[in-house]
Amino acid sequence: MKRVGAGKGKAVAKLSIRDLELKGKRLLLRVDFNVPLKGGRVTDDTRIVASLPTIRLAMEEGARVILLSHLGRPKGQRVAEMSLAPVAARLGELLGRPVPLAPDCVGEAVKAQVAALGDGDALLLENCRFHDGDEANDEAFARALADLAQVYVNDAFGTAHRAHASTVGVTRFLKPAAAGLLMDQELEHLGAALANPKRPFVAVVGGAKVSDKIAMLQHLLPKVDAVLVGGGMAYTFLKAQGFGVGRSLLEADRLDVARDVLKAAAGRGLTFLLPLDHVIAEMVDAAAATRVVDTPNLPDGWMGLDIGPKTREAFAKILARAGTIVWNGPMGVFEQPPFREGTVAVARAIAASGATSIVGGGDSAAAVALAGVTDKITHISTGGGASLEFLEGRELPGVVALTDRT
Repeated sequence: MKRVGAGKGKAVAKLSIRDLELKGKRLLLRVDFNVPLKGGRVTDDTRIVASLPTIRLAMEEGARVILLSHLGRPKGQRVAEMSLAPVAARLGELLGRPVPLAPDCVGEAVKAQVAALGDGDALLLENCRFHDGDEANDEAFARALADLAQVYVNDAFGTAHRAHASTVGVTRFLKPAAAGLLMDQELEHLGAALANPKRPFVAVVGGAKVSDKIAMLQHLLPKVDAVLVGGGMAYTFLKAQGFGVGRSLLEADRLDVARDVLKAAAGRGLTFLLPLDHVIAEMVDAAAATRVVDTPNLPDGWMGLDIGPKTREAFAKILARAGTIVWNGPMGVFEQPPFREGTVAVARAIAASGATSIVGGGDSAAAVALAGVTDKITHISTGGGASLEFLEGRELPGVVALTDRT
């Protein structure tokens, strides 16, 4: 049994699906099928593919697999556009056998379909957030889910930071509650990075706002050897140092927080590297005229929208020497072609480093794919919010709720 983390950088032994006797058992398997849809089809099946090892293991072991997931934010209402029907179709294609979709996730009709399952069969329940009892962690709803099965496995790391009926409440009534293979893998990689990283340990942090990442930065500072900061959040740090930031994204109410982080980093003797140059424009537009500013200062009326060539080179030198790298957040507005080179350069530098590399957050994962280096990253997390909260040192309710290994 692997030791998986529940947060706060601690390794906690939790029961794994590999520890369970599954043959003939009704298995409620919480997966994360919250995938994008367009025209009644799945447009990105990454999360479905990530769940396949656990699903296949359960089916091969003879479990009667009852798949449970949410999709979108229907707010307790039945919304046709948020039905899991396209997911059932895509899952069936990936498994090479049809996977029927139940009309609901609880109720007599669902119970009848579950009762008809044979060993190795799979059934996908309809969107659990068609009921407001899921997000409310309602006891009656959790009990109704639990009544469908004999065993519970959570493989939905992307929802592990939420105390919902389908991730936490159900475990009060359904034991054992074990981690799936994806959950094991996510926690193993993230936990090892925080608890026993190969040095130097480098954190690459980007995205729009300091406020989104401050808790993670504060938790990582005592653990890392270097922090590389890009994205919109960099301008709050640069402003805190007295540089001009033009019309760049700025959280004026976070300047004192930024100063505290800079002071803490200096006190620990860490490398805390902010952009040395910038790609700027007067507006966020793919057709906008761009310039490279070769200093940290930005001219009035212009916005910093990507790190410049000098910064990319400086970041790459540090990354090349790293033993462990954690990356969360892009270096600029990478969705627009004129402002994506910094993010792509960081992705490629991480891939070329040879370090143990962990990428968290949907934007960073998308950037890795854009750079064509997905297969060179040690681990790409499927849970943006969950991975961020783990890196903040917070306990994940969906992990804490799983059965401890005795």
